[in-house]
Amino acid sequence: MVNRGHLEIVMHPVGLGDGDPTPDGAILRLDFNPPEERVPGFEIIDLATLHERRRRRGRRPDLVHRVDFHTLTLITEGSGEHAIDFVTHPCRPGTLLWVRPGQVQRFVRPGTANGMHLLFTPAFPPHTSSADRLVKEWYGPACRQLGASPEYAVLSTLLGQTRAEYDRPAQDVSAEILQLLLATVLLQIDRMPHPEGAGDPHGGGEAYRRFRAELERGYSTTRRAADYAHRLGYTVKTLTRACLAATGQPVKHVIDARVVLEAQRLLAHTDQPVATIARRLGFVEPTNFGKFFTRHTSVTPGAFRQAHRGA
Repeated sequence: MVNRGHLEIVMHPVGLGDGDPTPDGAILRLDFNPPEERVPGFEIIDLATLHERRRRRGRRPDLVHRVDFHTLTLITEGSGEHAIDFVTHPCRPGTLLWVRPGQVQRFVRPGTANGMHLLFTPAFPPHTSSADRLVKEWYGPACRQLGASPEYAVLSTLLGQTRAEYDRPAQDVSAEILQLLLATVLLQIDRMPHPEGAGDPHGGGEAYRRFRAELERGYSTTRRAADYAHRLGYTVKTLTRACLAATGQPVKHVIDARVVLEAQRLLAHTDQPVATIARRLGFVEPTNFGKFFTRHTSVTPGAFRQAHRGA
């Protein structure tokens, strides 16, 4: 069935585009470009300030976009909503949001939510830390509701220390300390229990990690499990075991789900004809794409596009 909007409080740093449609009708992609780059590839700010930046720049509140960097948001007060890839997340004190590069998002209802908002490029975390692996994985839970748990207290303290270091006089800020603090934050998040129904990406081990990286590169060219197995030097059975351990789903389901997600993004957020989208996703015939999409979502591409445009 169609997975309806997901929301995540992710703000756009000042200096990013104003949200005008791209010339080719693709989804707007925003680069990391804060107004004052105190530390290259890193920024931490509170949401209230970020909202004020948006208001001063006259930015549309419903801007649909992708980002080329990571954002971590810990809500500490108020409430709101934010959407990522068709799932809407309620935001309240204790909500932790992690938006990864390439995910499509938009503000649904910023509301009164405030908290710490951390932005960093994939190259910023120290490569000598196992946290580097976490930022290279495009998948993972986008939202955790921590409430007033001990995990929230630990994470709040770590982010407070990170903010204190970042706010030091410019000549005293240490990029290395910020890198190590960020690595600690990411590792602390990684050790938290996974949200119910989210699966355990680590359950599939190295085989699953390599498969997901290859899938991200190849989902628009092949949907055959045998092709991925051949490229990685595994058997299809090995990939199936890895996917079942990580997601509870067989490898073919994981492949098809990735293609469906990209199709939903393009249908909902661009004006590209269905035939063009079909070709972009590796379908020679648009009718085959229509059958594939309908089989996995229970609606036709046209009906899906109309429903999301109407919303």
